Amino acid sequence: QPAKRSPLHPPTTECCLPPSSQVYPIHLPRETRTRRALLICNIEFEHLRRRDGAEMDVEGMRKLLEGLGYAVDVHCNLTSERMVAVMNDFAHHKDHRTSDSTFLVFMSHGVRAGLCGTKSKDETTDILSLDIIYDRFNNKCCQALLGKPKVVIVQSCRGGNVGSVMVSDSADPAMPTPSSAHTIPAGLENDAICEVHLESDFATLHSSTPDTVSWRHPVTGSIFIQCLIEQFRKHACNSDLQEIFRKVQYSFGKFPRQLPAQERITMLRKFYLFPGF
Repeated sequence: QPAKRSPLHPPTTECCLPPSSQVYPIHLPRETRTRRALLICNIEFEHLRRRDGAEMDVEGMRKLLEGLGYAVDVHCNLTSERMVAVMNDFAHHKDHRTSDSTFLVFMSHGVRAGLCGTKSKDETTDILSLDIIYDRFNNKCCQALLGKPKVVIVQSCRGGNVGSVMVSDSADPAMPTPSSAHTIPAGLENDAICEVHLESDFATLHSSTPDTVSWRHPVTGSIFIQCLIEQFRKHACNSDLQEIFRKVQYSFGKFPRQLPAQERITMLRKFYLFPGF
């Protein structure tokens, strides 16, 4: 007689599941689906320098998301308090009930603790903790998005460190070889009654790793946003979300001063924006 398996160690069945059960479902046809995205971008600040070029990021992301079938709510130049209020309103939007997913895009100056509001002076004043994003859109506070992908995109610095280190192919670690790849390109600036998981179905891509800066061109916009838009346009038709995220990360291979980071990934299935069924 086979031994009983502990309920804490359920059998692995993923390989036996039909392909459709491993992909987030899209129940409604495109014409009746109400996808909605939130985009918050701070450009002008009372005490911090202006984020020149960020207007290009807003326009590029808006066009991308609209092309993916999302109505985009755009808000610019908000304090941390106003950002929370805007998130609260968006979390309760009626369209989420007939949607299959959402995108939450945040672009601002940033510190290790979070995103800078327009009144920020330093690392402690007018800062939006990123935890608030997940709190406002988790399965307790935003039940209309229960079981639906919630894609978080964050363009901001997360500290003041440069995200690269000098390395050498030599066997002697004390003999680093200078590399032209570490030269900063001209003009860039750093910048029902049941139990469910409280927080699930999130996928987050930060523009940089913790404690490091993000780079932005004052005319063309942020390098991260440019790469993200390019990869989505090329691969959203046939790649799942996390594969697109990986392609964005891979595209930074020749720019070692910045590396986008996937974090707080709680997606239980693959998310295809256009799954074809």
